[in-house]
Amino acid sequence: MPRRDDLHSILIIGSGPIVIGQACEFDYSGVQACKALRQEGYRVVLINSNPATIMTDPAMADRTYVEPITPEAIRKVLVKERDLGMPVDAVLPTLGGQTALNVACQLWDDGVFQEFGVEMIGADRAVIHRAEDREEFKKVCERLGISTGVAKTVTTMEGALEFLKEIGLPAIIRPAFTLGGSGGGIAYNLEEFREIITRGLDASMIRQVQIDKSLLGWKEFELEVVRDRKDNCVIVCGIENFDPMGVHTGDSITVAPILTLTDKEYQALRDAAIAIMREVGVECGGSNVQFAVDPNPADGKFHFIAVEMNPRVSRSSALASKATGFPIAKIAAKLAIGYTLDELGNDITGTTSACFEPTIDYVVVKMPRWTFEKFPEADETLTTQMKSVGEAMAIGRTFKEALQKVVRSMEVKRFGLGLDRNDKWLAAMRAVEHQQLILDLSPGAVPGTGSVSGTGLRTADGQPIEWPIPLDRLTRKLAVPSQGRLYFIRYAMKMGWSVDTIFQHTKIDPFFLDQIRELVEFEDRLCSYSTLESVPRDVLFEAKQLGYSDPQLANLFLGSISTEAILHVREHRKRLGIEPVYKCVDTCAAEFEAITPYYYSTYESGFEVAGRSAPPEDEIRITDKPKVVIIGGGPNRIGQGIEFDYCCVHAALTARDMGFESVMINSNPETVSTDYDTSDLLFFEPLTLEDVLNIVERLEGGTGLQPLSKGVGLDDGQRAIDGGSGRRHSLQGRATRGLVHGLVVQFGGQTPLNLARGLVKAGCPIIGTSIDSIDLAEDRDRFDAMLTRLNLKRPESGIARSLAEAVGVANRIGYPVLVRPSYVLGGRGMEICSDEKTLRDYITNALEASDFEGAPVLIDKFLDGAVEVDVDVVADFATAGDPRAGSQAVICGVMQHIEHAGIHSGDSSCCVPPWSLPTKVEREIREIARNLAAELRVCGLMNVQMAVKDDEVYLLEVNPRASRTAPFVAKAKNVAWPAVAARCMLGESLEHQGVREVRDTGSYAVKAPVFPHKKFPGVDFVLGPEMRSTGEVMGIDVSMPVAYLKALLGAGIKLPREGGVFVSVRESDKVAIVDVVRSLMAMGFKVYTTDGTAAALKRHGLRPNVLPKIGTGARPNVLDLMSDGSIGLIINTPTRTGWQTDEGRIRATAVRSGVPMLTTVTAAAAAVRAIEALRAGDWDVAALQDYAAATAAMSIPAPVR
Repeated sequence: MPRRDDLHSILIIGSGPIVIGQACEFDYSGVQACKALRQEGYRVVLINSNPATIMTDPAMADRTYVEPITPEAIRKVLVKERDLGMPVDAVLPTLGGQTALNVACQLWDDGVFQEFGVEMIGADRAVIHRAEDREEFKKVCERLGISTGVAKTVTTMEGALEFLKEIGLPAIIRPAFTLGGSGGGIAYNLEEFREIITRGLDASMIRQVQIDKSLLGWKEFELEVVRDRKDNCVIVCGIENFDPMGVHTGDSITVAPILTLTDKEYQALRDAAIAIMREVGVECGGSNVQFAVDPNPADGKFHFIAVEMNPRVSRSSALASKATGFPIAKIAAKLAIGYTLDELGNDITGTTSACFEPTIDYVVVKMPRWTFEKFPEADETLTTQMKSVGEAMAIGRTFKEALQKVVRSMEVKRFGLGLDRNDKWLAAMRAVEHQQLILDLSPGAVPGTGSVSGTGLRTADGQPIEWPIPLDRLTRKLAVPSQGRLYFIRYAMKMGWSVDTIFQHTKIDPFFLDQIRELVEFEDRLCSYSTLESVPRDVLFEAKQLGYSDPQLANLFLGSISTEAILHVREHRKRLGIEPVYKCVDTCAAEFEAITPYYYSTYESGFEVAGRSAPPEDEIRITDKPKVVIIGGGPNRIGQGIEFDYCCVHAALTARDMGFESVMINSNPETVSTDYDTSDLLFFEPLTLEDVLNIVERLEGGTGLQPLSKGVGLDDGQRAIDGGSGRRHSLQGRATRGLVHGLVVQFGGQTPLNLARGLVKAGCPIIGTSIDSIDLAEDRDRFDAMLTRLNLKRPESGIARSLAEAVGVANRIGYPVLVRPSYVLGGRGMEICSDEKTLRDYITNALEASDFEGAPVLIDKFLDGAVEVDVDVVADFATAGDPRAGSQAVICGVMQHIEHAGIHSGDSSCCVPPWSLPTKVEREIREIARNLAAELRVCGLMNVQMAVKDDEVYLLEVNPRASRTAPFVAKAKNVAWPAVAARCMLGESLEHQGVREVRDTGSYAVKAPVFPHKKFPGVDFVLGPEMRSTGEVMGIDVSMPVAYLKALLGAGIKLPREGGVFVSVRESDKVAIVDVVRSLMAMGFKVYTTDGTAAALKRHGLRPNVLPKIGTGARPNVLDLMSDGSIGLIINTPTRTGWQTDEGRIRATAVRSGVPMLTTVTAAAAAVRAIEALRAGDWDVAALQDYAAATAAMSIPAPVR
């Protein structure tokens, strides 16, 4: 069928903020859809609340609404577009995850789409109902003769308890219309069952949950399927879970293609998936169908059940697209507008149609990334409710190679399955060698009781050395799914456990366990050699084929994972001729040549042709075009999210625009940066020194790099690579030697920065702000010296590398102190210590948080009550020695935090422009930022954090690199600042770009954080200096209170218009809370407090309703009033943390009950203004293009991509 000409404007609904279960996979899908539809000539209207994504850049759509994804906001968008004379004709709701699907269903059910004549394309309401409604989906499968297991859908607790009598415990609970298994779980006892049913009914849009008889231990598979109106249907990719049923697929290692089914069994699942697609009625898009397979059927026959399907692009679609090169979201968007698969081409081959079912001749492994260290009280057990915040993907010729590569992609100080500094077995063996540990292996010893070093020896992640692992601990680690189970499987094998015994505990398929056993057996061979030089070439080559990394080999044979040790191993294997080759991701198992330069590395032997030996085939195509290499951010985690991918995408697009060949290296399958058409060359590889150097050398034609000489500093090395003169590079007369113009390490967050020193040492050219400048900002002594030269204030401070030094510094500057490790992201390990006891408890763990070996702890006097400010800067200063005049720094934006000082900037709401800073103070802040950029010779982006107390400005931190604030400021100012910065780094000055500061024009942009509270029930969430949010949203309006209101709505926080508010604040906040309470009472709210807060309010003439403290046992208390709906807002500034405290129970109950909660007085004051705006009347929406038009007459912004 041809494309539909009756449609003109199409609304795409985004997925909103990054949350656990719905991350940037849908940003990737939405970007593909926007690009595909605009290429077809459609006018695209986009609504999304997430400023961190490339999707909400104004150039991605004709109309970009950064507004809450709510029925109310979308209706306003439809009105606005109709009034402009360009009404929306259709909505595509299948590319924005469950958020988009649910809100579209609600708008249809409410008659809004019908009112405005908007057609649902991609999947209509009836299709969504049949797939998402658990009861309807069961009927679909019954009509097809496909089992769904023993299950029942219920809508009440009574119905749930009645069915439980039939099936018993454990039971699996799965709510309808949710994402990432939200609200679901596995109940092992009646109390858990009641709790999960309650949670699941609340989470479901239609208050429906399905209860399944336990399938724990069954194998889980999913198929990504695309179908069109002609009934062409292709299985894009089959994916197999490493973990058995009971672990959400987002929390399981997954493998493609499916490795443990026979062809006949796979065809049975394929036929069932296609039949389900037909019966549900999906005929213009992609879907995900999940199955469970009985691993040990009593009758020996193949038994499977259909678990569920998603009638939309799923979170696995991005993985399947990157694994095969088949762009599911792009194809789905084109099918939705009328095309069929046979009319669309395959982008990878350029010759076949999209009807060809992808076949891959390599293995893809995905591994989840958790951040339980941010939530020490959380239950780390993996269940049907997803808990991971990101993932990495690796490609290899075998499962073993891909598994080891994906482990070293995780950014957890592991470089493979074992043999690194976190390997308990290797650490114990080394301790024995050095007589630091004695293993009791005598005949009378109790096996597996464990031996713990009395010397305090620990692995790199801070775990004590113990070997053998105590039996009870090892058994628990194997039987209970958790983030570290993979490593304990290896430990069990090291202790002599058989594959069958481990299977009985884990229910992980014996095929995968046997693959790990083969790695363990190879380790024994490898460890039999005493030195690296004594390892035969064939054994070393086999090690590389099995995925063993240079850092693993360095640690095993040299006892170190330092840059020098890694480079030593590297040079040794290169002398032996052991180097990787690169293969194309080709979708058709090499039957058709791939035309897209999308690569993965592997190690292959040569072969013989007509009696002549030939080297292994390397499929990489090297041109003579100068290349810019962008190193991505790796897997998303708290503190390093999609914001850095946004910057990397702009770097790739800018390099291409400026005539360079852009090269992307990244391991994250969820992101736009790893789309095959974002860059000219894409390498899906781990972000380690070894893997990046391999790529750079190959891009140089395999000629190698010239390492820095001993005694040459990082900045000297960068200048030497730049040609010595500091002059700017151009395509003519380039100063760099070879084909690689330079590497961009400043846009991908901490991950590439941690590699930068080693890359420079190995001879790689780094462009932009020098590594020396970045180090200067982290080196406290050098940094303080710079501030002295600039006459800038900072809180009293010091550095410590030991507990004694830390106590001495704190006693000198006075408590409270803010302590943090250096070289970390997201405030990891950062804490406010009010006394020496707190400091002593903190220091040991803090020293383990730094990602830079030997990095000190930084200690600052805490400025209690100060206002924090972030400033983003773009500058075009070259490295030291640049003779040019006129270099400058431009302020991108000044962000005033809404929460008080002490809350991490990622967890604090903030506003552009500042709404309450005195003009004089703001001018001083801008001038300080410009001076710092000049002093640090910044070429690119820089973020500065300051605090204002009593109108004095104090400098807190400087990051001369891209910050997580960059996308937000870009949307607030309507300028793609990372693109501007990339042009500076590649030689185009700000003056030549015509860039100037964008004046504030009367609109306010407010960023609000989004937290994973509901994923960790019972955990006490208190804001502090360590970041905990997973994502963010933005509200924009001409009124600051309305902008803040929109931001809260986008974050899922619904402020009450009336009702009850509970207020309990710490002593230091009791004066500041008075005005907040007075305003609430003036609006008619019923304010409840406990005795202490009530007494303070009464002194100011306010008479709240007093509730008894929970600990007294008197009723009703605040928990009772939350449960019955009498309280709709909690204001609680914490004095103590922990779920066992009264405060902790209040906060945890608020999370469970969905009651909005504010934990700072400043946030409460802002929320009161937002409530006033909400009660005052209607609010409006506007596209970013509207705000850009309003500023056009006042300033000339830089080109927006």
